[in-house]
This record gives sequence, C-alpha cells and structure tokens, in this order.
Amino acid sequence: MGELTQEQYDELGEIANISMGNAATTLSMMVNQRVDITTPRVEIIGRSEALDDYEKTCIFVQVHYVKGLDGNNVFILKDEDVLCMTDLMMGGDGTNRSGEVTELHLSAISEAMNQMMGTAATSMATMLETMVDISTPELVAIDVESVKNFEKMFESELDKFVKIQFKMKIGEDLVDSFMVQLFPIRFAYEMCEKFKQNKKD
Repeated sequence: MGELTQEQYDELGEIANISMGNAATTLSMMVNQRVDITTPRVEIIGRSEALDDYEKTCIFVQVHYVKGLDGNNVFILKDEDVLCMTDLMMGGDGTNRSGEVTELHLSAISEAMNQMMGTAATSMATMLETMVDISTPELVAIDVESVKNFEKMFESELDKFVKIQFKMKIGEDLVDSFMVQLFPIRFAYEMCEKFKQNKKD
C-alpha cells in the first residue's frame, strides 16, 4: 500500500469537491460572506513534507470519523485565515487579523469546522450510501518547525499521506488562500472502495 491509481485520484477529488463545496456554503452563512472552496489537488506526500506550504505557525484541525468510516484526517489552516474568519464570525469586517491565535479564536474556528465538517459528512454519507458521523474537531496551533508535533497525531508507522489542497476565497479580497486536508492512504482506499460500490449499485 502506498500508491493510488488515477481512478482513485479522480474519485478522491470528486468526493472532496462535493463535500467541501457544501461545507463552503455552511461557512458562508457563518461569516456572512461569499465563500468559494474549489479546485482540489490530490497528491501523495511524505510525513516531512506536510508543512512545506506554511511558515511560522498554523492551525491543525483533527477530525475523527466515529461512524461509517474508520480513521481520522487533519485540516491545516493558516493563522491569518483563522484570524480573519473568526473576526467575521464575531461581527467584524475581517480585517482584524493581527496578533496571535488565542483560545477564543480556536474555540470559534472549532465551531466553524464542526459545522463545516458536519455538512461534509452528510454529503459523504449520500455519496457513499452509509451513515457518516464525526467527532468534535480537535484544534491545536502548530509551530511549523516542530514537525514532531505533527507526527504525534498519527500512528508512528505511517509515513505517507494523501494531501488534498483546496483553494479558498472569502469575500472579494478578505481571504485568497488555501486549506489542506491530510489523511492516511489506507483511509483513502476505504473511501474509494465505498464510493465505487455505491456507483455500482
């Protein structure tokens, strides 16, 4: 196990596109701004490459599947994007993105991700024709230089991950960034298998 076929890449892209597209609608209602999450790019990366796109610190959001799928996955958000989104959620104009991410910010973005991923899980349940349920997201601010913090989030024997990068835009020019989803390859195989079975049915 360690490679994906082109068909599996396409299936993962389709699942991600639909589920996160619906999640964007949920986020849009929470921040009262148009949200576009588009163009998922799927690739396999090594553990040490997980934070190559980030500087200084970022926010890890870990989601466990408790029904329908067996596994967990991580979303990575930029600090400044979290600050912008939480400012919007609290009634601001999204420009207050200075300073560090506090517990208040983490609590707000946890609620946003909980609702977004709940929507995504509902979409996946429809696509996979099975009940999909998630745990409450676990958030932690990560020092990008401290890759060991990332390694603790998965079993130590796992070295290869599926990385799905989404382009994320909020409002006209508030956020023009990206969000990354990571999960173990075996989790990708399980999703593809369920997706394929559903299409056959």
